[in-house]
Amino acid sequence: MTKEAFRGLVEDHWAALDARPSTGEHRLRVASLPVATDQGPLAAAVDHEGHRHLLVPISAQRKIRSGLDGPVLQLRKRPLEDEDTYQMYADLGCLRDDLNDLFTSLCVDVLRTVEALPSNPVKGLYRVLDRWKALFQTNGPTLGPEQLAGLFAELLVLGQLLQRDPSAHRLWLGPKRYRHDFSTGRAAIEVKAGTDTNARRPRIHSLNQLEAPVDGKLHLVWFGLHRVTTTDAGTRFVDLIKQVLQQCDDETALLGLLAEAGYRTFEADRYDEIRFAVGEEKWYEVDSDFPSLTSNALTSAGLPVQVLDVEYTIELSGEVPASLTADEVTHVIDRIVQESA
Repeated sequence: MTKEAFRGLVEDHWAALDARPSTGEHRLRVASLPVATDQGPLAAAVDHEGHRHLLVPISAQRKIRSGLDGPVLQLRKRPLEDEDTYQMYADLGCLRDDLNDLFTSLCVDVLRTVEALPSNPVKGLYRVLDRWKALFQTNGPTLGPEQLAGLFAELLVLGQLLQRDPSAHRLWLGPKRYRHDFSTGRAAIEVKAGTDTNARRPRIHSLNQLEAPVDGKLHLVWFGLHRVTTTDAGTRFVDLIKQVLQQCDDETALLGLLAEAGYRTFEADRYDEIRFAVGEEKWYEVDSDFPSLTSNALTSAGLPVQVLDVEYTIELSGEVPASLTADEVTHVIDRIVQESA
C-alpha cells in the first residue's frame, strides 16, 4: 500500500472513531487496521479525550522501552480485551491535537515498516521512532582512531555473545563507563585493542579496571587490528554494526548503547570507509599471575591508595602470561551468557 493510501486509511479510521461516543474514562475506541503481524493486526484508537493512538500487538511477556512519556508522545504497554479476546499492545499515543498531522505521518511510517517486518512489529515501531528522533539530533564529535578500534573490538565480543543469546546486549556496559566492558556482576570481560602489529600492549585506565568482580572472574581480550583500505579485506565498521543489530532482539536498546559509545546511525556516512582486519585475538584470565596494578593489590601490600586517575600499560607480547585455548574461550563465553539468564 502506498504512503498516501495508508494516510487516508488511518485518517478515516480516526474520524470514524471520533464520531463514536466514549464509553469510559480509561477506555479506547478501537478499529483494526489491515496490517497483519504474527501477533495480530495493528489498530487505530481514540481515547476519551479525543487523543489518537496507534496500537502495535505484542506478546504478553514483551517489555516496552521507557523514556517516551509525553508531553507530546507517550508509549506504554496496554492490554485490551473483549468477550472473546485478550491482546497486549505497544500503545503509541499523541497527547497534542495540534500535532495530529505529524503524528499521522509518523504512524504511516510505522505501518509501512511493520508491513515489511510482520514477525517483529515492535522492532519496526522502534526503528521508526529512532529515525524520527534522529531528525532533531545534532552531530557529535567523530570517533578517533583509538575509539574506533576499541568499539570495533567490543562489537566483535558482543557478536559472539549474541550468537548464544539475542538479549546479550544487556551485558555490554562499556558505553555506560562501567569499569568492565561486559559483566553479569560475577563474570566480567574487559576488551582491549591496538593497531600496532609489533606489540601487544593494552592501556589500563584505572586502578580497578583489572580487579575481578567479588567472588567472580575477570577475563581480558586483546585484539590486534589492522586498518585496511581495500574492499576485499577486513570488515567494514558499519557492516559489523549492522550484523550485531540483526543478531540482537532489541535493536532500539542496542542503538542507544551505540549512541552512548559515540556512534549514531545518522552519522554512518562518516565511517563508511573504515575497515579493520583482525590480526590476532587473545583471551587471558586476569588472575594473580596476570600483570596488573590494582587498589586491592596496593591495599594488600600495606600501601594506602591515595593516588587518583592512574593509567598504565601492560606488556603481553611474550609467552607469559599464557592465553586461553579455543575451548577455554568458548567456556568463558558460555559461562557469562548462562550467568546472565
